[in-house]
Amino acid sequence: MPKKKQKVPFYSPGVKFECTGCGACCKLGGGFVYPSLEDVGFAARHLDMSVKEFTDTYMDKHEREYVFKNDGDNCIFYGENGCTIYEARPTQCRTYPFWKANLKSKYRWKITEEECEGIGQGKHFSFVEIEAIKNQTSQTPAGPSPEELKVQK
Repeated sequence: MPKKKQKVPFYSPGVKFECTGCGACCKLGGGFVYPSLEDVGFAARHLDMSVKEFTDTYMDKHEREYVFKNDGDNCIFYGENGCTIYEARPTQCRTYPFWKANLKSKYRWKITEEECEGIGQGKHFSFVEIEAIKNQTSQTPAGPSPEELKVQK
């Protein structure tokens, strides 16, 4: 029986990308950011806040998931000069545009490229680097539950 030929991903030669701070990704899906518990801790420390203060101030529940608040369009941390917590931004943000959904097909990547002006600029990411970023576990789903947050007080 002949072996099935494996499909080579369109990004196998690599892709250039550099964040320009344009904020297009901060507006995707209504600006919803789904941080992990670790992401919440990093952001709280960055703002010199306790996790409880941070979550009370900057988090909401959306469809049973914890998210950063937004203004209906942008993540709450996107301001006039870009991301106000850029150095401590969540995994979802740090891994963009190398999300599984965006890398699923060349067509989907082209749509992402139209939204994100940083694609095609800056650093060349190799296939191995892209795969490592793409396979990080906390790209978009669930933020921390209230029980997890209480443990972090």
